[in-house]
Amino acid sequence: MTLVKVNGSPAKRTYNNFFDEWLNEWTNFGRDDKMEQYYQVPVNIHETKDAYHLEVKTPGLKKEDIKINIEDGLLTISYEQKEETKSEDYKTVRREFKYHSFKRSFTLSDKIDAEHIQGKYEDGILKVLVPKKAEAQVASKQIEIQ
Repeated sequence: MTLVKVNGSPAKRTYNNFFDEWLNEWTNFGRDDKMEQYYQVPVNIHETKDAYHLEVKTPGLKKEDIKINIEDGLLTISYEQKEETKSEDYKTVRREFKYHSFKRSFTLSDKIDAEHIQGKYEDGILKVLVPKKAEAQVASKQIEIQ
């Protein structure tokens, strides 16, 4: 383990620790504490000729607490963290489970059939089917070369 030297004296952190702290400060630059109330959930987006398929990683959440809304051409997927009820019968000594509220929005083009968007929750993944309108679907065609 190599120590960082400042003015000839060893510093108390390693190179890795120094860079980790520096990068952490840089990635948090300009963040507002109010922004921390929402957690950015990872989303995979797949496209087929008929639709887009969104997969939102939401392990440990109840599907009843997840909301999917469409308003003004915006598809919004959100989860609002609810306060836990406290019990006088027992006291929590350590809490490592933490769930964050989140909100992700996607702009829908006029080629999307918003009336037929569907959501399904399966094994900690929220799957959202966003179908394309029939006229927007690309027909597959083999072009013969002359």
